[in-house]
Amino acid sequence: MNCYGVTKLEWFRVMPPTRETIIQHLKDKGLKITPQRLAIIDVLVEKGDLHPTASFIHEEAKKKDNKLSLSTTYATLNEFSRRGILRMLQFDRMENRFERNPEEHINLICERCGKIIDYKLPAAFNQNEVADNTGFLITDSRLEYYGYCGSCIHDKRHGRHS
Repeated sequence: MNCYGVTKLEWFRVMPPTRETIIQHLKDKGLKITPQRLAIIDVLVEKGDLHPTASFIHEEAKKKDNKLSLSTTYATLNEFSRRGILRMLQFDRMENRFERNPEEHINLICERCGKIIDYKLPAAFNQNEVADNTGFLITDSRLEYYGYCGSCIHDKRHGRHS
């Protein structure tokens, strides 16, 4: 634990899907590979670890396909979410975000800057065991820890405010 009371966590990055695996997933789900979808996929692959908002994805994808509309971006992201290609993270206090990481993990959410960091769950955590022990049918899960990222802690320590 450091001087800010923050426990030093061992950081395991989870390997997100590649462009090719997302395209294959689209094909497996019977979805067409359109230029607009490819532009959105490229942004998700390049910037997906940022847990981007729909407006961010649209702005970045529009650089690749200038005919892409905001409504097409939202429709595509919602379709991808419904089909399990990506996950929409809905929040009360900030704009919804999207993540492409299908693995079970904890989202570490900075309350100051809004950054979201994926942290791989320890192997000891087993959803099947929880379901077996409780008789509960788990259909989805979302684990979140709220606090402050290293950059914000550093900025606060050095008197910088956002």
